[in-house]
Amino acid sequence: MSILPRRFERIKNVLGCRMKNLTVLVEDVNKPHNLSAILRTCDAAGVFEANFISKMNAVKTFNSTAQGSQKWVKLNNHESTIKAISDLKNKGFKLYGTSLNSKSVDYRNFDYSRNTCFVLGAEKWGLSNELMSMVDQSIFIPMRGMVQSLNVSVASSILLFEAIRQRENKGILPSNGEGLNIDEYQKTLFEWCYPELAEIYKKSAKEYPKLNDQGEF
Repeated sequence: MSILPRRFERIKNVLGCRMKNLTVLVEDVNKPHNLSAILRTCDAAGVFEANFISKMNAVKTFNSTAQGSQKWVKLNNHESTIKAISDLKNKGFKLYGTSLNSKSVDYRNFDYSRNTCFVLGAEKWGLSNELMSMVDQSIFIPMRGMVQSLNVSVASSILLFEAIRQRENKGILPSNGEGLNIDEYQKTLFEWCYPELAEIYKKSAKEYPKLNDQGEF
């Protein structure tokens, strides 16, 4: 089987820019519009996978705002705060929690060029005390208006693209798959190129075939 050459090149170019060492953790953001907008930002920033804390797999993102981003950004749904934090810290992430409190520091004062996770909560309530007690650093985005909070999807955009800016300045933004290990790259390439076939292979517990330079197997 084969994929159209133009689409194969597009998929390779996008996947080549994906990063596993930049992500978000979103707590109790239940509005599909906001979740979808965050996911779309993750896709635009080259984030490989995003993390949500939501009970009983209740993440809802698949509305028009996502613009299909849910197909290109892996979603990790955690049913508890402790599980989410444990998983991310075991992967070596430093967690930056957005909150306006006495310990918060201007977000522009930190280096986001290494394993970075931005932790965001619902704009009305913010992050829970439990989650705030577990983050490595509390940060805030300075504002000059009467309202002291941004829409959560807007905040995620500001933070993620600050990380992108820093990495670009340091010359470490991936472009040819450097942001993933080779096995993850090859696995994801097949799933993106042949999603229906990938499901069949998963159900039969078979390994994916390797693709050649033309996307054929």
